[in-house]
Amino acid sequence: MTKMIFINLPVTDLARSIAFYQAVGFEQNPQFSNDMASCMVWSEAIHVMLLTHDFWKTFTSKEIPDAHRAAQVLLCISRDSKEEVESIVNQAVDAGGKPDPTPVQDMGFMYGRSFEDPDGHIWETMWMDPQAAADGPPAEGTA
Repeated sequence: MTKMIFINLPVTDLARSIAFYQAVGFEQNPQFSNDMASCMVWSEAIHVMLLTHDFWKTFTSKEIPDAHRAAQVLLCISRDSKEEVESIVNQAVDAGGKPDPTPVQDMGFMYGRSFEDPDGHIWETMWMDPQAAADGPPAEGTA
């Protein structure tokens, strides 16, 4: 079986979150979605589970932090070009997200931007030149 990752995110408005994630390119898997959760597919290996706060609380007694004020993780997805990085950030903004909660990164061989979803979860999106990825970091990037 292919190794997969399921990212679980607490959301305040499930319908709004589904619409947001669809707007930036995720596809909903109705087989694993209901009125408490929605499985949003980025790739064969990457799935995001959007969970209502009540449903989230059935998994842990830990407090749900306000992601608009605190960050525990930065989620990062790759794109095939700088233009695709720009496009997904623009799609996120058009769908109600916030652009660039983290600094824009332009290192020539690598380019990245970020966006927040309506609940404040930060998604970084990056492109790296395929040759640079194969060659490893430039000498000036190593310590």
